[in-house]
Parts: sequence; C-alpha cells; structure tokens
Amino acid sequence: MTTRKTPPRRPAAAKGQGRDKRTSEKRRPAPKDAPKNAPKAVPVVAPRGSSDATDRGERIAKVMARAGLCSRREAETWIENGRVELNGKALTTPAITVTPNDKVVVDGKLLPTRERTRLWLYHKPRGLVTTNKDPEGRPTVFDRLPAELPRVLTVGRLDINTEGLLLLTNDGGLARVLELPSTGWLRRYRVRAFGKVTQADLDGLKDGIAIEGALYGAIEATLDKEQGGNSWMTVGLREGKNREVKRVLEHLGLTVNRLIRLSYGPFQLMDLPEGDVREIRGRVLRDQLGDTLAEEAGADFDAPLYHTPKPEAEKKASGTRQKGGRSGEGQSGERREGGQGKWMTAREGKSVTDRHKATKSKRSDAAGTDREKDRKPGNRKPSGPKKEKVSPRSRFRMTSDAKPRKDFGEQRFNAPQRKIWGDEGLVEDKHQESRSEAEKRARSGPPKGGRGPRGGGRS
Repeated sequence: MTTRKTPPRRPAAAKGQGRDKRTSEKRRPAPKDAPKNAPKAVPVVAPRGSSDATDRGERIAKVMARAGLCSRREAETWIENGRVELNGKALTTPAITVTPNDKVVVDGKLLPTRERTRLWLYHKPRGLVTTNKDPEGRPTVFDRLPAELPRVLTVGRLDINTEGLLLLTNDGGLARVLELPSTGWLRRYRVRAFGKVTQADLDGLKDGIAIEGALYGAIEATLDKEQGGNSWMTVGLREGKNREVKRVLEHLGLTVNRLIRLSYGPFQLMDLPEGDVREIRGRVLRDQLGDTLAEEAGADFDAPLYHTPKPEAEKKASGTRQKGGRSGEGQSGERREGGQGKWMTAREGKSVTDRHKATKSKRSDAAGTDREKDRKPGNRKPSGPKKEKVSPRSRFRMTSDAKPRKDFGEQRFNAPQRKIWGDEGLVEDKHQESRSEAEKRARSGPPKGGRGPRGGGRS
C-alpha cells in the first residue's frame, strides 16, 4: 500500500492582504484589431546632423565656432563680455540653444552661416607644437599655415619632434569622429629607433600590451632594415594614445629618435613637401567617409563655400614672370583669365593664331626699323656668309664636315745633331739615327706572331 504525500498548504491570506494596492479604475480593453504578440513601440532618436536634430538647435558657442569666428572657449568669453546678441537681446550666459531661425549678432554683425565641411593634408615639420597658443612661446602649427586658409582644427595631435601627415578640418564634429578609436582608421608611422630588435619581438605586439597599467591595443610593426646602431620600422596602430609608439618601443629597449606619420586612414602623405597644405576634394572626402561617418559627424557637403582656394595655375602665374610682359599676360599682350586656358572652336583658334602672327610680325618690323635708325652711316653691312662663333670646346665635337689634315711630308721634324765624348773629345754622333731606331724597336717589343731578333742589342 502506497501513500501519496501532499505538500502542506499555505494559510490563506486575509482578504485584501498580500496584494498590490491598485486603483479602482478598470483596465482599458485592448483594441480588437491589435494582434496579441505585437512588438512594443520603440522611441526613435534623431541622428546627429539630421534635420530634426538641427531643428532642436545647438549650443550657441558651438554654432559660433562652426561659423569660423572663434573657438568654443573664446565664444563663451565673448558672450560673458556682452559681445553677442540673440534676437535683439544681449546674452549673459552661453547655456543657450539656438536654431537656424534665430538671429545672432556678434559685434554688430550678423553671424555668417556655416561653411561646407572641408579637409586638408598638412606636412608638419619638426619643432612645431600642435596647439593654438603655447604658454612657453614656442612656434605652433597655426603660425605656419597659409593666410588664405579659414579657421581650422587639427585631427589629433603630433608631438613637437614628430613630423609627417596632420589632418586639418573646419568642422569640429568631423575632427571628433576621426579621432575616436571606434572609427578604426589605421595610422601608419615610419620609425627610426636606436637599439636592436627582432621581428619576433615586434610580432608580439599584435595582441596588444600592458605597460605600467596602461593597455595598448594591437600594433602592426615590421622591421625594415638596420643601419648602424639604428633600426628602421613601419608601425601601424588604430588607437593613437599619447606617445603610444615611443612608450611601446621603449618597453622593448629602443629609443625613438625620429618619427614620421605616413598615413591617417585612407589619406596618404605621399610626395607632399614639408610645410605645404593640400585640400581633399569634397567628392573624395564624401566617398572616403561614407554615409555612416558623415552622418555621425554631422558633415555638411551642401553648404556654400566662402573661402575659395587659389587655383594652382594662378599661383604659378603669380610667382613667375613670363617673357614679353607681366605675369598672366601672353605674347600678344592680352590678359588671360586666371592664367588658365579655355576651350575654343576651330574658327576662334584660327583667329587667335592669326592675331598672334600679325602681332609678332609687327614687333619684328618695329625692331628692325629701330636697328636701322641706331646704325651709324659709316658702318656697312657685312658681306658674305655670316661666320659662326666657335667656342674653344667645340673643336672636340663631332661634325659632318671633314677638316683638312696637315701634310707632314714637307715639314718633317728632324732631331738636332747629338754630340758624344770620344777619344778626340766632344764629337758628333754619326750613328745617332741607327741608335734611335734600335731604341724604338726595343721599347715596342717583339713583333706580333714571332720572336724578336736574337742580337737585338745596341749597335
């Protein structure tokens, strides 16, 4: 006989005890058309740079910095000094959000609209600090930039002794996005370090390394060559922490004495001269960023362009002077538009060519008339073919005309009669000719293909 054990029952709770207090209102019935397993509604957040985010507005200091007037900190100082007005009222605090519909006035002038997002490549030389103002008075990167550039920001920083590629942009949002390690752009460096290292030691950096509590991500390093006591390497990383390359190589026993940045993501230093700036075209920049990065950075490629770059042809024309006139003028004396050529039809090209020929013939006729006036009456024109001035060095050049050779048969060089000491004193050498020929044969050696004479001594 088996018995079934039943668990003891809990005492029933009193009426109204152990229940949540709820309102007496009845629950609203679910709509009949809604399915039972319908997903819950998720609130939609407008991405940065979208029209909804723009309509909500941005901080006024950020708007002023994006317009190229000053930095955010300087904008806050300007607001505290009462130099900024919003919709006719002076601002006293920078904690204000503005929209495109607001009217912002700075020093009595309307705030200019934001400019198109732009990016420049700059070859930073050694000895420059990557900062706006250095308290020690050292030269900065912004002191050496061309005056035609607008207000720009640096994407990241380079040490004072580091040279190479430095990205510049007029969009603070783009600079912030490109600096983040989550972007995943590879930064490649060329390194010269004092000391010895093996490729196996450098391969150990692929999994990252921890130095004095600081964690560094994966580093791609390749040993290129060893030159004396130095080692040349190519190092690539994606984080870009402060002095990361130097600290990691110091951990391996190396001392970095030269560091050159070769690339930053898809942008390469290439053959950019030291101290020069080159702008990336808008279409190339948009393709390299992609839709995701451009939307995250809030890049605006449709805004107007206020600071137009100077064309390369115009720079060359302004720096050099052409023959026959000032820079930018052709041979005909006409001013070219921007120093550049343009497309022409066949009829226009023929007319321009005829005009140039007529101008050239007029100039040659005028020059000939002036030479006739300046010529003295006593001087005559040289008759006969014009003699060419021959340089002393030109006698060694190859010419098609054979030059006449001198005939040495008539004027044969005769050696002076030699005198020797004999029994009678100083007498003439009667065997001078035979003796000189024997000496020549002795110096020249035996003839080819046979032995010399046996008794080939002096006579």
